[in-house]
Amino acid sequence: MIIKPRIRSFICTTAHPEGCKAHVLEQIAYVKKQGTIANMPKKVLIVGASTGYGLGSRIDLAFGNRAATVGVFFEKEPSAEHTASAGWYNSVAFENAAKAEGLYAKSINGDAFSDAIKEQTIQTLKEEVGPVDLVIYSVASPRRLHPKTGKIAKSVLKPIGNAFTGKTLDTDKAEIKNITITPATEEEIQDTISVMGGEDWEMWIDALDKADLLADGCKTVSYTYLGGKQTWPIYGGAAIGKAKEDLNRAANALNARLKIRNGAAYVAVMKAIVTQASSAIPIMPLYASILYKVMKDQGVHEGCIEQIHRLFASELYGQQLLQLDECGRLRLDNLEMRKEVQDKVELLWDEVNSTNLYEITDFASYQAEFLKLFGFGFPTVGYEQEVDPLVLFSEVTA
Repeated sequence: MIIKPRIRSFICTTAHPEGCKAHVLEQIAYVKKQGTIANMPKKVLIVGASTGYGLGSRIDLAFGNRAATVGVFFEKEPSAEHTASAGWYNSVAFENAAKAEGLYAKSINGDAFSDAIKEQTIQTLKEEVGPVDLVIYSVASPRRLHPKTGKIAKSVLKPIGNAFTGKTLDTDKAEIKNITITPATEEEIQDTISVMGGEDWEMWIDALDKADLLADGCKTVSYTYLGGKQTWPIYGGAAIGKAKEDLNRAANALNARLKIRNGAAYVAVMKAIVTQASSAIPIMPLYASILYKVMKDQGVHEGCIEQIHRLFASELYGQQLLQLDECGRLRLDNLEMRKEVQDKVELLWDEVNSTNLYEITDFASYQAEFLKLFGFGFPTVGYEQEVDPLVLFSEVTA
C-alpha cells in the first residue's frame, strides 16, 4: 500500500515502516559519531523502549557502547491491511540494525504494568542476559490496569483547585485559541498518580531484585518533565505534578535500597521535545514551538538523542560528580530553564497569535518533528511507492 499520514488532532493514525527505519538510523548515525564512553553499562533493561527518550536510550547504549538491551513496550502490530504503530516499526528497525552488528537485542511487546510481562522479561533475562547494570523506566501511558487490585486508572491533564484558562495551539488549524480546563477531582488525582507515579517503577525493581537480576552497582533512571511558567498550571502544579512528586518518593526509596549493592536511583528531568505523549498535553505544542525558536536562536537546542547522549556521557557515567538538584534529580532541562531562555519564551508567549505564529515561533519545525515520529518527512524515503506494512521481528538473536 501507499502510506500517507492521517492526522487526527494530536495523533497520527498511520506510520511508515521505511520512514521509521530512517528515523532510527538517523539516531544511530549520530551516536556512532560521538565515540565510545568508558564505564558504560553492558546489560540494560529499558521499560518503555519504543519511542522518545526510551528508544533514544536503547540506541545510545547499544550503538555507543555495544550494550545488550532488552526493550519492553506496548505497541500495535501490523496486518496486511493496516500499519503498525510507529513504536513497532522503530523497534523492528532497531533490532535489525543491532543484530546486523552482532549486538544482543530482544524486544517484549505487552503491558508493562502487568505481572505477566514482568515475568516474561525476567525469564528472558535469566535465560539469555543475566543481571542488568542499568534499568531505564520510560513508560508513558494514559491508563493502567493495576496488577494487584484489578482497578483501571486513567490519568488526567487537569489543574488542582481552580479551573485554568490560557493559550493553546490547535495544531490542525494552526490557530491560537484559549482553553479552559476544569480542576481534577481527588479520585482523578489519585488515578493520575497510579498511572504516572513511581509505583510501577518500584514493582519492576522489586521483581528484578527478587529474581537476583540486579548486578552490583546497578543504577535505575526514570524520565520526567517539569516545565516552566507557561506549562506549570497543567503540569508541575497539576494532577500530573502530584504524580511527579510520587516519582521522587519512589526514587528516594529505590536509592536507599540500591545503595546496599553500590547502586543508585535517579529521576532525570528532561527537556521539552516533540513526542507522541507531549503532543496530547494542552499548551505543550505552543510552548515547544516557542521554545525551539528561542533555544535554536541561542544555540542551545537539543533533540532527543543529543540529550540522551549527554545524560549518559556527561552526567550518569561521566567523570565528574553528578550535579543534582535539591530533590536529588538529574536536571537535563538545565538549558531549557536558563533565565535568558525562559524570559524570551515568556515574551513571545504574550505576543504570539494565529497571524504571527510561523514568524515568531518554530511551529514549522514542530510540525516536521511530529511527522518524523511516525516516519514521515525523510527525503530518502519514497512515499509515493508501495510498501508492505507487515513488518515483523526476526527470530534470529545476535
